[in-house]
Amino acid sequence: MAHCHGPVGLKNIPEGAKKIVLAGNPNTGKSVFFNYFTGLYVDVSNYPGTTLEISHGRFGSDVIIDTPGVYGISSFNDEERIARDIILSADMVISVVDAVHLERDLFLTQQVIDTGVPVIMALNMVDEAERQGLKVDADLLSDLLGIPVIPTVAVQRKGFSEVKERLADAKTGHMTPGLEPLISRLANRVGSQGEALLVLEDDPLVAERHGLKPENHREEIYLMRRERVNDVIKHVLKESTEGATFGSLLGRWMLKPATGLPILALALYAMYYVIGVLIAGTVVGFTEETIMLEKYEPAVRGIVGQLISAESVLGTILIGEFGLLTMTITYILGLLMPLVIGFYFFLSLFEDSGYLPRIATLVDRLLTGVGLNGRGVIPLILGFGCVTMATITTRLLGSDRERRIAVLLLGLTIPCSAQLGVIAGLLAGVGGWYVALYAMVIFTVLVIIGTIMDTLLPGKSTDLLIDLPPLRLPRLDNVLKKTGTKSYNFLKEAFPLFALGALIISVFQVTGILEFLQNLLAPLTVGWLKLPKEAATAFIMGIVRRDFGAAGLSNMVLTPEQTIAALITITLFVPCIASILIIFKERSKKEAAMIWGASWAVAFLVGGIVSQLHSAFGGDGGYTGALGIILAFFGMTLATVIACRLAKRDKPRGIAG
Repeated sequence: MAHCHGPVGLKNIPEGAKKIVLAGNPNTGKSVFFNYFTGLYVDVSNYPGTTLEISHGRFGSDVIIDTPGVYGISSFNDEERIARDIILSADMVISVVDAVHLERDLFLTQQVIDTGVPVIMALNMVDEAERQGLKVDADLLSDLLGIPVIPTVAVQRKGFSEVKERLADAKTGHMTPGLEPLISRLANRVGSQGEALLVLEDDPLVAERHGLKPENHREEIYLMRRERVNDVIKHVLKESTEGATFGSLLGRWMLKPATGLPILALALYAMYYVIGVLIAGTVVGFTEETIMLEKYEPAVRGIVGQLISAESVLGTILIGEFGLLTMTITYILGLLMPLVIGFYFFLSLFEDSGYLPRIATLVDRLLTGVGLNGRGVIPLILGFGCVTMATITTRLLGSDRERRIAVLLLGLTIPCSAQLGVIAGLLAGVGGWYVALYAMVIFTVLVIIGTIMDTLLPGKSTDLLIDLPPLRLPRLDNVLKKTGTKSYNFLKEAFPLFALGALIISVFQVTGILEFLQNLLAPLTVGWLKLPKEAATAFIMGIVRRDFGAAGLSNMVLTPEQTIAALITITLFVPCIASILIIFKERSKKEAAMIWGASWAVAFLVGGIVSQLHSAFGGDGGYTGALGIILAFFGMTLATVIACRLAKRDKPRGIAG
């Protein structure tokens, strides 16, 4: 099949000069290769139609062209569009690959091979790979890809002379299995294997210049390419402990289920113990009770009481039970802020140490079952900090299908940091079986909803491509700075909404609407959830913010089983006002409205099922009732997963020819 050697679109390219293009992911060392080949004779110019600067220089009678670091060639952004056009016009590509991140980098190399351009690979950073206990069989890699592979160390210029000497050996390589029949069908029409590939991969710009419509095969081709790369990796990459540092070994243990899951459980337990026991018990006991309830509130009531009557409407709104100057300030500063700071401290520790992306890799296979991949754990974990922010970060997911599932799971099953802190504090007083019951119910709802969405929505999870930074000791100044910034942002966002919620509740109280709503909702709260009718106030507060509602529950006298039913309901309750506004912005109005409505239904349905099951099991206050409910939810989850698997079994897969 022909390969197109069209104009590259850059100035000062001598006529007849071969175009040798450097391609690679970001931070693979391409610039060191470029400087070695070109020396001081370098031209830098804006690529036509963009503000991006492209470097090129003479190499004998030929020219070396550097490209932006990219993970693929397509039309997703300017960098990829430029890399795509330069590579498609190249006579030869030097693919610079990071040996430490071989699995990630090979995807681009294989895509370049699929374009039909001759390729030679510089397998860079082999010294760093060896320090991490990674052994790459370069000869076997060369055989499998069908191109020369030369180990290099860019900072020491090791292997550079061999790359230079073997440029003439560059080969077109072995195409991704299964692609050739598709490309053959189009190559004669567009005149180029590379352009045929990009039309198949839904590139609208390449399709338009040939008068064609993009063909809807990107996802299928990417999956085939990923399977090809995974197969190559399985054969050429070996891990060993020889020469590996402790940090490398620990980072590797974090990725393997046998060792990674116990490490994750230990980290989460430490987080629960510090936030749920130490902070929620000791710290909040001091800030809420000693400072706010014993010192602050009497003082503010005394000052305001000198000006207006505490029994007046204005007095009730300012310093009453749900007062703007009493309950709002006490909840935010005395109850929630210590818990929020504690959560963000742990989140910052995970981020700064490099543990967060390892969690994503560890749970990749688990999340595939609910329609996501490991990258989905990032918005889910960030959702424990703030669902609003996490909803925005779903943009990093690989497909609209994954974004839709992640937004629904965030809105439905993930409590934010403030809510989580209150929940952890309340759980600390109900006993281990009820803690397990709460965790099991929320987890099963996530699995059931995710599995159903994965079955109903067309397509499948994309493969996980994620950078794993070196594992390191977190820097305390970084951690404290991140914790402070995130906690301040929480305060800025939460305070106005809390004040609004307190104002609404106070107005409802003085007008009698609150008691009316409590009586109106009594069949739901008392009959179905088996809670006091006053619990309706917490759910009304939860419409403004779920953590506001959870805080309202903290002041009620509830039995352990009532506490669990109330916490499950408020956890699954509607997203806060800020989150639902973002969901409306990120998704369609119809989808956002469905999420909001589904949250109401699922929250009360699941909370009520827990209460009713507890009564059905005899209302036992010990472990028997909790164990029975856990087994019931486990059975429901298992039945849902099996039913969805059977429903998906006959769905057609593969590429239409």
